[in-house]
Amino acid sequence: MKKNIILLIIPLIVFSCSDDFLDCKPQGKLSDEILNTQEAIDALCTSAYSALAGPEGSDLAFLSPTTNWIYGDVRAETAYKGGGGITDIWEYHAFETFTGVYATNSLLDRKWYHLYISVQRANNAIRRLNNVTLKEVPLRDVRLGEMKFLRAHFFFELSRLFNKIPYFDENVDIKDYINISNEQFSRDQILEKIANEFEDAAKLLPVTQTELGRVTKYAAFAYAAKVNLYRAYKQDPKNNQVVEIDRSLLNKVVALCDSVAKGGYSLLSDFQYLAEVEYEHGPESVFGVEYSINDGTEYGRINWSNLVCTPRGPVYGGDGFFQPSQNLVNSYKTDNNGLPDFDNYNISGNINKASDGFLFNIDPRLDFTVGRLGIPWKTYTRNYDERWSREPATYGYFSCKKFVLAPGSPYMVKGWPWGGNALNFQFIRYADVLLWKAEALIELGRQDEAYPLINQIRNRAKNSNYVKKLNSTANAANYVINEYKPDINCIWTQEYARKALRFERKLELAMEGERFFDLVRWGVAAETINDYFQREKIVRTYIKDDTHFTAGKDEYFPIPQPQINFSGGLYKQNPGY
Repeated sequence: MKKNIILLIIPLIVFSCSDDFLDCKPQGKLSDEILNTQEAIDALCTSAYSALAGPEGSDLAFLSPTTNWIYGDVRAETAYKGGGGITDIWEYHAFETFTGVYATNSLLDRKWYHLYISVQRANNAIRRLNNVTLKEVPLRDVRLGEMKFLRAHFFFELSRLFNKIPYFDENVDIKDYINISNEQFSRDQILEKIANEFEDAAKLLPVTQTELGRVTKYAAFAYAAKVNLYRAYKQDPKNNQVVEIDRSLLNKVVALCDSVAKGGYSLLSDFQYLAEVEYEHGPESVFGVEYSINDGTEYGRINWSNLVCTPRGPVYGGDGFFQPSQNLVNSYKTDNNGLPDFDNYNISGNINKASDGFLFNIDPRLDFTVGRLGIPWKTYTRNYDERWSREPATYGYFSCKKFVLAPGSPYMVKGWPWGGNALNFQFIRYADVLLWKAEALIELGRQDEAYPLINQIRNRAKNSNYVKKLNSTANAANYVINEYKPDINCIWTQEYARKALRFERKLELAMEGERFFDLVRWGVAAETINDYFQREKIVRTYIKDDTHFTAGKDEYFPIPQPQINFSGGLYKQNPGY
C-alpha cells in the first residue's frame, strides 16, 4: 500500500469556510498553548501541502487541474482537449482554440480561487510560525521554509496563468485583501519577489527531509532557477512580447542549477520508470505532489486532476481527454543521424498506426509517451486499438500513455474513479534542471557547454528499454536516436543550439503541462501555435480557418470577472479582453 508520509488531515475545530473567497470564520477560540505546538503547526502546514493536489475531497478537481495539462499542453501544439467532442467541457475547447475565452469563464474563476485559497493556507501557517519559538516548535525554521516555498509556488502559477495578480504576504490581514490592486507590481517585480522567496526558503530548508514529500533546499534552488529563467525574458507589458533577455539573470540560473546538482540528483536509467510508482522518489524527483491509495479513505488521495485523462479502452474505460496531437507525434521523427527532423517532421507524412513507425526513424520516447494503434500498451496483453479512443472522428486515436499506470498496478483504482491512480506528479524533475541550464548557457552564447547537458537526456532515451512488438523481442518501431556531435552530425551554432534545446523540451517534457508556458517565455507562442493550426486543421476538422492565437492577448488568461466584481472594480483586465 502506498501512503503519503505527510498526513493530510486538518483539525476541523480550527476553521469553517464558506464558498465566499477566503471567508473563513473561526468556530470558537483556541489558546496559544494549544496552537503553539509542533502538532498544531504541522496541521496548518499540511493544509498548505494538501493544496498541491487541488481542491480536496472533490472529484471535480479536473476542472482546475494542478497538473496543468489543460493550461500547458492543450493550449500549445502538443495536445487536443479530447473527450466526447467539442461541447464536452466546452470551456476547455475554448482554451484549446483561443475562441470564446471570456472573463466570465467559470473554470478560470475556479482556478484563481483555488490558487489564492492555497496562498492563504501558506500565509496562515507562516503567520503562526512567526509567533512561536524554537522551544515551542523545534522545527519552526524548517516549516517556515516549506511554507515560503509553497506560497511562492502558488504565486508563480498565478503569475504565468493570469499575469496581473494581487500579491501579498502574511502581514496583510485577510479583510484588507480586497484593497490590493492587481497592478501594484509588474510581472517582473512579482517574479522577482517569487524568486527571492524561493531563495529565502532555501536558507531555511535542510538538504534532506526524513519525511518523503517535504521540500528540500535543493528543490528551492531548482524553483528559484525556473523563476529567474522566466524573469530573464523581459516582456513589454502592453503586448506581452519579449523585448530583451537579461544576461545577469541567465548567469544566476546557471549558478542555481549548479547548486541543485550538488544534491546528488540524476536521471532515471530508463525513461519509462517515470510512470512507475517504485521510482517516484528516485534520483530524478526534485519536487512533486504526493498521492496515495489504500490509505484508509474511500478512494485514497489519488490524482483527481487527471481523472478524465485516461483512454476509453477495454482496460480503463476512461473519459478520453488529453490526447496527443498529430504535431507532437510527428515531432518524434529523427533523421539519418538520429537527430530531430526539425524541418521535415510535419511535411514528410504522418505517423499513426504501427506500420508507420517503420517508414521513418523514430525517437523511442514516442511510444513511451503516446498510445497509438497497433503498439503494445504497457503490460496489457493486446495491442492498442480503435476501442481506446472515445471520439476518433474528432480527435483521432492517440492517447496519453506517459503517466497512466499499467493495467493491474496495485496503485490504480479499480472501477470508479476509472483511471485514478496514486503515481506522484513531478512538478520539477532533474531533466528540467539540465534543460534550464542548457537554455541559459545557449542564450549567453556558451552553447558549447550546453550540448553535453542535452545529450544526457538523449542518451537516457537511447539507452532505455524500447517498446517491443507484442509477444516478441523485436522493436515496435524503427527506433533511432543519437546525441549531438558538433562538426560530425551537426553544426552547433547558437541558432542551431537554441532550436535543439527548444525541441528537446518538447520531446522530453511532452504532456507534462509546460509547453505553452515555454512558448510564451520564448516569445514564439503566436507563430508556433498559428502555424500548428494551419497544418493541423487538415487532420482535425474542428480546427477552423478562423482558429487563431492573438499575440498581445492570448499569452495570458483574462482576470475572472467575479474577481473584478469582488474587488469593486479595483482589478484591471489583461490586454485584449
